[in-house]
Amino acid sequence: MRGKRERSTVNATALSLVLAAAVIHAGWNLAAKRIRRGGARFVWAYYSLSAVMLIPVMVISLAVEPQRPQWTWLLASAVTAVLHVTYGVVLQRGYAVGDLSVVYPLARGTGPLISVLAAVVLLGERPGPLGLVGAFLVVGGVLVIGTGRAPAHADAADHAARRKGVAYGLLTGLTIAAYTLWDAHSVTGLGVPPIVYFGSGAIVQSLLMAPYALKDREEVSWLWREHKREIVLVGVLSPVAYLLVLYALQLAPVSLVAPARELSIVLGGLAAWLVLGEANAVRRLLGSVVVLAGITAIAMA
Repeated sequence: MRGKRERSTVNATALSLVLAAAVIHAGWNLAAKRIRRGGARFVWAYYSLSAVMLIPVMVISLAVEPQRPQWTWLLASAVTAVLHVTYGVVLQRGYAVGDLSVVYPLARGTGPLISVLAAVVLLGERPGPLGLVGAFLVVGGVLVIGTGRAPAHADAADHAARRKGVAYGLLTGLTIAAYTLWDAHSVTGLGVPPIVYFGSGAIVQSLLMAPYALKDREEVSWLWREHKREIVLVGVLSPVAYLLVLYALQLAPVSLVAPARELSIVLGGLAAWLVLGEANAVRRLLGSVVVLAGITAIAMA
């Protein structure tokens, strides 16, 4: 009985971290959606800002960390850097060709579904029945938000944009599942400290993209002049959101953490409607209720 109470307390703490991350995540994705040009260079710009910001924090973390740095930490960070670069470029391309309310829900919904299945099949995790019900309610709510008929006035270009948005949303979801599973393995199985892991990953991400980004320095200068606010917002908020998730992964299994992150779907859907004026508000609100029901089930698992 005591063990069950302790597990519930740990899960509640992890859930609090994840829900805070979800709010921050929805905020930076709304900022990223505003960028319609220079997608990959925008990704490089905010990765680089994150890296610069995290270097002193990472140095302090290494100084106080009781473990000595391991070469496996660098390898783990290199792998996550490749996965996150792929994620960032694909997501930004999706935002360039599709609506936030299509790309974002499908990306965030596909990722946890694959993560939960892989965690059960490959990692041997066994979340309780209520946790699994909550996970699938979250995914079902996401699909309600992200699918449905296009408006009656939609033309061929609108339909094409929707199809592209769905394709990029699903592809982004695959990359989310990949880095979620790898990151869970890195901070638990390999024991990489989250700040060191994310900070070194951000540095590698910036270095990987630098040769492409700096080929057109005028475009980079234009991005900074015109979208300095968005670069700073994403560069600061993105690492904060994901560090909260990494700490949550140290406390609770990935099959519970990954779906709980999807509260950001509710916030992203509402922002797409209220801020960007996108359509299908009633459908999105219905999906949001299903997502919240799923998160409640996860919290009670």
